[in-house]
Amino acid sequence: MNCRHCSAPLDVVFSDLGLSPLCESFVYPEKVNEGESFFPLKVWVCTSCWLVQLDEFVSPSEIFHDYAYFSSYSDSWLKHAKRYVDYMISDFGINKNSFVVELASNDGYLLQYFVQQGIPCLGIEPAENVAQVAINIGVPSISKFFGKQTAQEILADKGQADLILGNNVLAHVPDINDFVGGVTILLAPDGIVTYEFPHLFTLIDQNQFDTIYHEHFSYLSLTAVQAVFATAGLRVFHVEELPSHGGSLRVFGCHAASSAHEERPTVHALLKREHDLGVFQVAMYQQFNDKVMRTKRLALAELIRLKDQGKKIAGYGAPGKGNTFLNYCGISVDFLSFTVDKNPFKHGKFLPGSRIPIFDVDKIMEEKPDYILILPWNLKKEIAAQLAYTQAWGCKLLVAIPHMQEV
Repeated sequence: MNCRHCSAPLDVVFSDLGLSPLCESFVYPEKVNEGESFFPLKVWVCTSCWLVQLDEFVSPSEIFHDYAYFSSYSDSWLKHAKRYVDYMISDFGINKNSFVVELASNDGYLLQYFVQQGIPCLGIEPAENVAQVAINIGVPSISKFFGKQTAQEILADKGQADLILGNNVLAHVPDINDFVGGVTILLAPDGIVTYEFPHLFTLIDQNQFDTIYHEHFSYLSLTAVQAVFATAGLRVFHVEELPSHGGSLRVFGCHAASSAHEERPTVHALLKREHDLGVFQVAMYQQFNDKVMRTKRLALAELIRLKDQGKKIAGYGAPGKGNTFLNYCGISVDFLSFTVDKNPFKHGKFLPGSRIPIFDVDKIMEEKPDYILILPWNLKKEIAAQLAYTQAWGCKLLVAIPHMQEV
């Protein structure tokens, strides 16, 4: 196996989570007695460009067919999107004469706020069922995978983009060079590109191994992203650290030749911190898997203790990260009787691998479990507020990352 960015051979393992099904491939009731395909979740680190990566076992077209993730079901994520739009307008001069393109625009959760301001925009969303939701609320969208070819098509039809953004998509593309290279083609000479993605060092520090799944082909540091940008003729001029998704980076880039955006001190500061934390040290990556295995043992020990006491445990949410955790730990209905989700698309289906049934959130009130394991731990505050009513019967809320604990 060779690095998907620089083609150097890969021989250092970052994490090995065994075999797992596609984390967003929910099982329909009529197929609950059929088999599923499981693929290795083995992550490598390139000791040449330091891109941490998973091999491509399944094509993106298979992963994003009939996709079940809709961004608008998270109130906190909608607020995050609205703040971003206001920020781009107030601080970077995006206005009604600008053209904004979002990569992996999902259900229009973010571009709707540009539309409200009368700013021309276009969403590019590979999942047709999700793109149609955006179109239905008035967000111009096309269903395509982004890369150099799509960039050329948009350029010919719409012209150059003043702002290109991609939230939680840079990690989802196997051909990262083609994806970023498309930005180089479409971006106006002094335009801006922003990417948001979970920070590799937060994943390591907070033990967020459940964010490893087949849809995430890369696990990104600023060091690695800067290298990818440079190959595409782009440069990073600013970076911000965000609390979203357990700890993310928002990277600001422009054409390498652009003089409109001076590099800010934030870039050097974070690169130095990554260096100090061991971004160039193989041992730092190799130690991570030991922490992951210990977390599994502790989580199972606690769940076994609770079940031995006769406690009823339910899940909350059906996120990709939850499916990685459940399958790695071997947790099924023997521990979690069911899970619930606000997304009606998932109701009546079963989690991949574990086959835990998914219900509407009303199921919590019906069953009154003793414990609820919040699988999307990055939204634990929002979800805990929604579940405040469960205190009436003494229910306790748990998260398993960075370790099993009460919320």
